[in-house]
Amino acid sequence: MKVREILVTSALPYANGDIHLGHLVEYIQTDIWVRSMKAQGHKVTYVCADDAHGTAIMLKAEDNGVTPEQQIANVQAAHEADFAKFLINFDNYHSTHSEENREFSELIYRRLRDAGHISTRDVEQLFDPEKQLFLADRFVKGTCPECGAADQYGDNCEVCGTTYDATELKDPHSTLSNATPILKTSKHYFFDLPEFEQFLKDWTRSDNRLQTSVANKLQEWFDAGLTSWDISRDAPYFGFQIPDTPSDEPDKYFYVWLDAPVGYMASFKNLCDKRAGTDDALDFDHYWAQENEHKTEVYHFIGKDIVYFHALFWPAMLAGSELRTPTGVFAHGFLMVNGEKMSKSRGTFIKADTYAEHLHPEYLRYYFASKLSDKVEDINLDLEDFMQKVNSDLVGKVVNIASRSAGFLVKKYDGMLTEVCAEPSLLEDITKTGDEIAAAYENREFSRAMRLIMQCADKANEYIDEKKPWALAKVEGSEQEVQDVCSVAINIFRQLMVYLAPVLPELTENAREFLNIENLSFASRNEWLLGHKINKFKPLMQRIEEKDIAAMVDASKASLTQTETSITNKDSKLFEKNEPAAATDAEQTDYIGIDDFAKVEMKVAHVLACNHVEGADKLLQFTLDVGEDKPRNVFSGIRKFYEPEQLQGKKVICVTNLAPRKMKFGISEGMILSAGDPKTGLTVITLADDVKIGTTLA
Repeated sequence: MKVREILVTSALPYANGDIHLGHLVEYIQTDIWVRSMKAQGHKVTYVCADDAHGTAIMLKAEDNGVTPEQQIANVQAAHEADFAKFLINFDNYHSTHSEENREFSELIYRRLRDAGHISTRDVEQLFDPEKQLFLADRFVKGTCPECGAADQYGDNCEVCGTTYDATELKDPHSTLSNATPILKTSKHYFFDLPEFEQFLKDWTRSDNRLQTSVANKLQEWFDAGLTSWDISRDAPYFGFQIPDTPSDEPDKYFYVWLDAPVGYMASFKNLCDKRAGTDDALDFDHYWAQENEHKTEVYHFIGKDIVYFHALFWPAMLAGSELRTPTGVFAHGFLMVNGEKMSKSRGTFIKADTYAEHLHPEYLRYYFASKLSDKVEDINLDLEDFMQKVNSDLVGKVVNIASRSAGFLVKKYDGMLTEVCAEPSLLEDITKTGDEIAAAYENREFSRAMRLIMQCADKANEYIDEKKPWALAKVEGSEQEVQDVCSVAINIFRQLMVYLAPVLPELTENAREFLNIENLSFASRNEWLLGHKINKFKPLMQRIEEKDIAAMVDASKASLTQTETSITNKDSKLFEKNEPAAATDAEQTDYIGIDDFAKVEMKVAHVLACNHVEGADKLLQFTLDVGEDKPRNVFSGIRKFYEPEQLQGKKVICVTNLAPRKMKFGISEGMILSAGDPKTGLTVITLADDVKIGTTLA
């Protein structure tokens, strides 16, 4: 077997908040893949780092009364502690605020500049005269220019769904100082992405670098036309200064998304330096030099929300600076909890630390593995299903095999397994299944791997149930058969531990000690345990109790404050906003009467088509049949909660007598009803298939 040299990364968590279960999907997925490839004998290195730059970090540190350096150091320590609890085994964990990252960011920039791929032009932006800071969209509030709704952010209206430029807001004010912003012009630096269009078209469709759905999504961007990418930000900014700028210009800094992916290289270089001169030494150029692209492999595991950066900007930057590009970029979907977007009010926005206080992290590793595939699909953590699956599969099926068999062997046979396997065909069948399981792991089809493993566990339990060693033990003269049956069962259990080791490293390590074996590599499954002595069995896993899940949910409700921010945000534009305080009865003066409500006409509508709106981050466009002569066109600001295919063909409720609203993307002829909080999660109200289209709802 050829030993492959593989470098693997996960997206860098942002250094302004805690790790939560949504983030852990990615790190658990990556860790399982890395462990499985190592178990198959390949040389795999897994690195990551905290993404530590940007306006968000600077302002967070200011709020906390610490320096940005102290802020990112504190958060990094918390992140590493959380990852350790969930058995994420990085070979190196670093920070983008490092000399290695500065070195490579400047190297890439200078190579791109010298090759003619960097240009400058003036950009007009809103500026806070009190904070002396250019304002990203999410730091500006004002009145919606379309519907007149007050207190709307600078990129879209959460009342009517219209998207706009911050400069279009009426009566704008800075959320940082409450000052009225002014328009100010500044020189910005741009990376000429359109120059790489043909290269990127070829790259995104070659060598299975991307999942098909991702490549198809990128085609939409190609069709719309690539644009130059603004890679600079003005002072004050926490990050790296752009080198070689004219001395008479204000300080310019690299936009956080330029140096964030460079952090992969920086973390790896940091590891190379640590290991220099040891038996585990690594050569940086062997993995990153352009001429070595086909000798080593580099894979990035990311969320679907950052595909644009990793599958367009990043490979173009690397190619333009004469460095190797990734072998593959693997995207995954988002995490839902109980079928809905994670919610603070419902207690399903669960921090990693909160989970670990109440439940064993390996439960979650297994459940995620049972749900993850090679597709870019959202996965659902159904807490009832979670409890039942872990209890049934891991405790009831897998661990039960050892607990049902080990006692007889230790008590009656001093822990010795038979010299000859009594059921070679059964064990051969389960051993051969290992090839399919290994392939499923490599292809990131973890759910398939878990199904194959549980099928093997079912065969073992069926065999034990058929032979009934507990009954045989009571029959005089059946001593050999009892030892035979239990020895076969223990051998199958060992195979299952080999197969589950990438998912459950702690459980399988304890099982390895019980089995008295050296390792659980994939190759070891081919050597059966014959004439082998096992140790006394100790319980390996406890059942999940409902009370533990309930306590975790309750703790999540109590621990999450209104001002926490998502750590995946790379720029203030993406910030989660502070929740407004609930109004008192005395404050709620804008009541409507029953007569007003009676004026609202609501009809059952069939979603004929649902699509993204090019250039609008928050909108979906619907074509609705409401039982009229022609379909209606409706825009809805729910894109962050739904993908179009989730609503295609559904029956929804449409307000049909709402005045048509002119938007920059077309006319919206109604409103689709949804429930929830637009800041924490919206659920579109859908109806049964047999409800008649056009029915007026009272």
